[in-house]
Amino acid sequence: MSEQTDKFKKYGIDPSRLPRHVAIIMDGNGRWAKKKFMNRVSGHEKGSEAVRSIVTICREIEIEVLTLYAFSTENWARPKAEVAALMALLKKFIVSEIDSLHKKGIRLEMIGQKEKLPQDVRDALDGAMSHTARNKQMCLNLALSYGGREEIVHAVRKIASKVKKGKLSSGKITEEVISQHLYTRKLPDPDMVIRTSGEMRLSNFLLWQSGYAEFFFTKTLWPDFTEQEFVEMVKDYQSRDRRFGKVVCSSNDGSQQ
Repeated sequence: MSEQTDKFKKYGIDPSRLPRHVAIIMDGNGRWAKKKFMNRVSGHEKGSEAVRSIVTICREIEIEVLTLYAFSTENWARPKAEVAALMALLKKFIVSEIDSLHKKGIRLEMIGQKEKLPQDVRDALDGAMSHTARNKQMCLNLALSYGGREEIVHAVRKIASKVKKGKLSSGKITEEVISQHLYTRKLPDPDMVIRTSGEMRLSNFLLWQSGYAEFFFTKTLWPDFTEQEFVEMVKDYQSRDRRFGKVVCSSNDGSQQ
């Protein structure tokens, strides 16, 4: 038995039915810290360990794209001290993990309003993305200063500008054209969207792209989210019948077509 086959057998995963793109709303750092009588920053620090763990398992089972909702446009309204701490943790994570990501063949990318991030964070991010740009094994995509509605507005403005300049006819605007103007234009749409902490909403995350994603909600707070729970979700995903709105008809002999 090959090492690759043995790996998938260990987890009970069918390698032919893997989700290409997994997107995660990492929620619950603050509540985790409160339960432990710790400050919120400590919760975010513990959450970064869960990031490392989930990136590792995604690479091991050969997920193509992992998008992590790391900082939303709404998060800027949090207390300035917490925002500053989050930015510092983000920079620390990028700097500390870049060599490990590169060795694993993982390419770092981001979606969102990069121009709103502090300059030192942008510099670290640009350096990491440049360093890993040629890696093909997996894409770790960070959603930073990201909002789904803002992304759609941004796309509409770009399309409207092309129509105004005569570069695009309004009659030629299709779903594909809109997708090509989103931040995620180079990525497949997510097959799985996971949210931790018990909340059951998208919170402005990948609104357009998640139209046919499979949703998974868990009460587990993000710092406690483990590789094992993630693998169980992947196995659940593989048991679902994804018809994308189509009707599966039965043949005369009773088999499914």
